[in-house]
Amino acid sequence: MRAGWAAALLCVALAAASVAAQGAADRESSLGGQPGGSSATTYARLLDLFREWRTFEEPPRVDGVPDYTPATNTRRLAELTRLQQRLQAIDTTGWSIPQKVDQHLVRAEMNGMQYHLTVLQPFARDPAYYASIRTEESDTPAEEGPVIHGVIRLWKYGIWPRTVLEKARPLTDEETTRLATELRTIPRLLAQARVNLAGANARDLWIGGVRAFEEQAEALERLQAVVKASTAVNGTPALITSIEAAHVATRDFAQWLRDETPRRTGPSGIGKAQYTWFLRNVLLVPLSWEDELTITRRELARAHASLRLEEQRNKALPPMPVADSPEAYRALQDKAIASYLDFIRRTDLLTMQPWMEQALRERMPGFAPEATRNFFAQGNHRDPRPLWTHLYHWWDNWRLRQADHPSPIRRGPLLYNVWMSRAEGMATSMEEWMMHAGLYDDSPRSREIVWIMLIARAARGLGNLYAHANTLTMAEAGDIHVNWTPRGWMRRDPLLGFEQHLYLRQPGYGASYVTGGRLMEEVIAERARQLGDQFSMRRFFDEVDRAGMIPVSLIYWELTGDDRMVRELGGTEPLPPR
Repeated sequence: MRAGWAAALLCVALAAASVAAQGAADRESSLGGQPGGSSATTYARLLDLFREWRTFEEPPRVDGVPDYTPATNTRRLAELTRLQQRLQAIDTTGWSIPQKVDQHLVRAEMNGMQYHLTVLQPFARDPAYYASIRTEESDTPAEEGPVIHGVIRLWKYGIWPRTVLEKARPLTDEETTRLATELRTIPRLLAQARVNLAGANARDLWIGGVRAFEEQAEALERLQAVVKASTAVNGTPALITSIEAAHVATRDFAQWLRDETPRRTGPSGIGKAQYTWFLRNVLLVPLSWEDELTITRRELARAHASLRLEEQRNKALPPMPVADSPEAYRALQDKAIASYLDFIRRTDLLTMQPWMEQALRERMPGFAPEATRNFFAQGNHRDPRPLWTHLYHWWDNWRLRQADHPSPIRRGPLLYNVWMSRAEGMATSMEEWMMHAGLYDDSPRSREIVWIMLIARAARGLGNLYAHANTLTMAEAGDIHVNWTPRGWMRRDPLLGFEQHLYLRQPGYGASYVTGGRLMEEVIAERARQLGDQFSMRRFFDEVDRAGMIPVSLIYWELTGDDRMVRELGGTEPLPPR
């Protein structure tokens, strides 16, 4: 366990620098005041370098396709090293805490590219990396996991509604041309993929890639049907031709993956040392693989014990009713959204925004018969509020779109999932925090759902940690997920396969739901200690939201003035060899 984790919460009252830390946090709570003189000049250099970096991060294109060939990657790694050296050379003397935070964000992104080029190497190890079509908008700032450059987001086109409140509309001429152009890249991209993946030997990643391309083929079939049914689409023949060519290439690639599967026999996890490096140098999470293992095991046990106590408390109550028709389900959802928003207003927990209700209603999942209910649908057909609290995600995304952060570096999603601990840690913790605040006082059995959701996240993260250590296969990690989740709610279904595959592709993600939340509670504890009677949860949420979608370690620093978590990251160590 990292030094200071257990002691941090036990000994916060003994911190000698509390007054100074609070003063620093108050003085530097925004980027509004820029330092004068040379420090302003050096911060401007950071912003210039950030813009240069973001341009560089996009790989060169060959015939419209990103170039991930070994020669190009080697050249780009050398160029990246020079950018990292320039970043390190910038003098941060006199900078405010938010400006220093920005410097760490740029460093984390650059480290993310270094990690992708040298360790994760999705372009050479992970067939699913080349699945370039996205049918749904992610609930996180950007898509989870390694995402290919030039991804095709169908939900950005009018013919493919982005939310359940939108209706499909015909494509414009410009959209038709743009979509056809994007789809024409797929055959060329998959031709390059066969070459780049020739030496790949990560068996579980390879197996998971088959399903990714089966899903892409299904998406293209749906797209073709939608386009053909739209009589108002101009340029349909060219678009249909592009769809058909992309579908053939996708189907053939999936078959190639199946044919090659017996030859791909190696491990898929990246190893404990490489996992820890990614946590500390890209995600800026002050933990190690071993720390995350301890935390997820502890949370799994805590959630199980808490569930059993809830069941004991509620044993005289009738079982929760389950929505058994679309009409009953819609009424349940309407009641849940109204209840949740009314609870926030009454308790003054959060600063209400006019778009909050719409952000939830846009994402209302549909009714599912019992036979097809996945894990999340099980709870959602009993009391949707626990899942709605998790979907603080959509409020984060609205906020990211609606309000420009004072720092250009924080105005859009950070690259390489650097936002992970904040996005998933906050969303998962909201489930339990709202429970403790009283959201389910009208429905005691709803508390059982909250604990079951935490159990599933902890079991999922635990299995994934073992998979990255190469002590379990992806299937065996899934067994932990299924066997430890109560009531048979976690099945061996497409959701299980999707989650286990995603978290094997993206180190740190599986455990972040649990560990990110525990780190966020350190922010609450220290900020409450500093502010005393002036502390409120509403103030906490406001401060966190103003900081932006950044790692919890940097939120802690910016809100409290204490750089403890950043110091616990350690210096940038060389990447361990794989």
